[in-house]
Amino acid sequence: MDYKKQVAATLKQAEPELDEQILIDKIEVPKDSSKGDYAFPTFILAKQLKKAPNIIAVDLVEKIDQTGFKKIEAVGPYINFFMDPKTAGSQILAKVLQTENYGHNTDGEAGHVTIDMSSPNIAKPMSMGHLRSTVIGNSLAEISSANGYQPIKINHLGDWGTQFGKLIVAYKRWGSEEAVKADPINTLVKYYVQFHAEAEKLPELNDEGRMWFKKLEDGDEEAIQLWQWFRDESLKEFMDLYDTLDIQFDSFNGEAFYNDKMDSVVEKLEQEHKLVKSQGAQIVNLEAYGLNPAMIKRSDGATLYMTRDLAAATYRKKTYNFVKSLYVVGGEQREHFEQLKAILNEMGYAWADDIEHISFGMITVDGKKLSTRSGRIILLKDVLADSEKLALEQINEKNPDLANKERTAHEVGTGAVVFHDLMNDRTLNFDFKLEEVVRFEGDTGPYVQYANARAHSILRKADQEIDENQLEISDEQVWETEKLLGEFENVIRRAWRDREPSVVAKYALNLARTFNKYYANSKILADDAELNARLALVQAVSNTLTEALRLLGVSAPVEM
Repeated sequence: MDYKKQVAATLKQAEPELDEQILIDKIEVPKDSSKGDYAFPTFILAKQLKKAPNIIAVDLVEKIDQTGFKKIEAVGPYINFFMDPKTAGSQILAKVLQTENYGHNTDGEAGHVTIDMSSPNIAKPMSMGHLRSTVIGNSLAEISSANGYQPIKINHLGDWGTQFGKLIVAYKRWGSEEAVKADPINTLVKYYVQFHAEAEKLPELNDEGRMWFKKLEDGDEEAIQLWQWFRDESLKEFMDLYDTLDIQFDSFNGEAFYNDKMDSVVEKLEQEHKLVKSQGAQIVNLEAYGLNPAMIKRSDGATLYMTRDLAAATYRKKTYNFVKSLYVVGGEQREHFEQLKAILNEMGYAWADDIEHISFGMITVDGKKLSTRSGRIILLKDVLADSEKLALEQINEKNPDLANKERTAHEVGTGAVVFHDLMNDRTLNFDFKLEEVVRFEGDTGPYVQYANARAHSILRKADQEIDENQLEISDEQVWETEKLLGEFENVIRRAWRDREPSVVAKYALNLARTFNKYYANSKILADDAELNARLALVQAVSNTLTEALRLLGVSAPVEM
């Protein structure tokens, strides 16, 4: 049951002029249950009804039909609604257990959503800096699907651009085929770092790098051969990491894919008279949008990120006919995506408004930013391996006889890293400390996973079928857990509306905490008339925690 809708309908019945959707959006869930299960702040009606909020609250309560509620009361400017826990709780349990894909909706009407995510640069290892785009994008894909959309996950590989000219220069000057074959990624990164160190003393190296990239764009045989080698070796390592994270993609079309698709973009801009010459380069003036000019071609004719992103955007619209196109990219790229949308608008594409930059903050380690160029890299594969070791240590302490310990340690360790990233509001920066992330207590993924494993343990001990027609529980302590279960549908909608996986992660933590509190204070397996209903609650909690974790890209082991 969606009790917010019930509360809103009750308010509208008392005052028909009110907008039901606005009422739903403003209804709150008080942190203190003594102030009701739901509360409506009457401040928002003061202007419309031309009364003081506390007077509005009293007047509305007098008009409201309280059928279906335990009580409704006016407290200052708030109207507090108290549900009948026994009846409402059984309705919620029935819905959770009897609804296929509980919490999902069909709002998206199967519209396509392209999600540009992860997108590491070839010839560089995936570091902790790549984690955010990868896991935020993957979670948003799952959340969009739960809201009725069809996500298309695109790994827009950084496999083109001046950096590959620089890498070719570095390889030709200091590299060896044997060294690259022995340890491809780490060796190529050393060359890249060395290039930038040497370029500080010899700035002409940058010109040489740009020259080799131009040769690459022009199809030079040697340049293409080296580039393809670097790309193939990189993809092998990337795929190992994606397998570890259990993340799949629908497309690996990177920047290079658009090399032969940029001419049409430039031609369209010329047709629309949007290209302007500036110091030999071709730019689009975006002064009308309050933005800096965007360079489309350099003076040497080489293209840029912007040119390729314009080609990618038009290709994706033509290929997938998206209703939304998300770019999960760090917040420092904000202006780039504002320029991208502005240029597409200038080209006459109304669908430019469907493009969204899903920005996110930085991960720091010991307060310092990670950078490949400076050589300050913390490899993602190393972090995931260390997290598995820490998980295994704790499993050995808590449950040394657990079967398949290594598999569970993988699910817990990897899940801990993913969950920690996603429980933070995506736009915030955060400092990463592995020991805190993999703890089984506190605000962590393993804490949620353990709550679910505990639920499975209870159900195994009970070893009985659940009768879905006997779901009333008289113990009112259970109502807080049931009420949270009833919120899952709204949580999924809000997570998509805000493009914010942390909404789901924080919900999962709250549900796990509330269930653990109930478990600690109740004898769930007591053999009495309500045993079936309590087991139904445990099953509903497990179902919902499992799905919440799945939406985050985290496994839910049944034993830990």
